Amino acid sequence: MKPTLREIVVYSRKGCHLCDEVKSTLARLEQRGGLPFTWREVDIDSDPELRQKFTDEVPVVFIDEKKAFKYRMDEADFLRVLAGR
Repeated sequence: MKPTLREIVVYSRKGCHLCDEVKSTLARLEQRGGLPFTWREVDIDSDPELRQKFTDEVPVVFIDEKKAFKYRMDEADFLRVLAGR
């Protein structure tokens, strides 16, 4: 049985070094392959409602529409959450 594909959304903004770190981690894991996830980035400054909701609390990482990480996310923690542990 194939694992369920998980949807990852990173709410971020330009010029945010923590956002860049999270996106770099996701890109590295994506290149490695074999993990059941896809991810996309949403720039909170492109939407006034998102900008108000997240203000300076970026990056925020949602996994399957549930908030999983805020500010920082390391590879080991992401893999643990992705595996449901």
